[in-house]
Amino acid sequence: MKIEKRLSRIKLLVMDCDGVLTDGRLYFGANGEALKAFFVRDGQGLAYWHKSGYRSAIISGRESSIVESRARELGIEFVIQGRVDKTVAFDELISRAQVSAEEVAYIGDDIPDADLMPLVGFAAAPKDAMDEAKAAAHYVTKKKGGQGAVRELIDLLLKHRG
Repeated sequence: MKIEKRLSRIKLLVMDCDGVLTDGRLYFGANGEALKAFFVRDGQGLAYWHKSGYRSAIISGRESSIVESRARELGIEFVIQGRVDKTVAFDELISRAQVSAEEVAYIGDDIPDADLMPLVGFAAAPKDAMDEAKAAAHYVTKKKGGQGAVRELIDLLLKHRG
């Protein structure tokens, strides 16, 4: 199926967090708390995505209150964390969101993401993703994770959604 047709069907954007919304590095504070840095342009892209009437979600293998907080701030509707098997989490998500797998775009950077990518309508990987994720993706961004990869994907989706 042509990329344009895949892109035109998308209603829900699903993202991994570490390595996609962040650059994948974890910082630890003096009290052992994990800190993450999010890229503001990815957040602005999500604002445009939501303003255009579309929905978003995060599926992450790690669990973090920082992710919950950032997701709320950005209006991300669904957040599923601490799930090693992302395909099971994905099945739960599309049931809750009442969308088909073909209506989902997913961006991820590692092997658990690569396992999920064949299930979605459009799969993307950041420029610095693991080779397995890039091989499973329909599109590899020019930007790295945590440095505009999500924004690049959103711009591509919105361009093909009119």
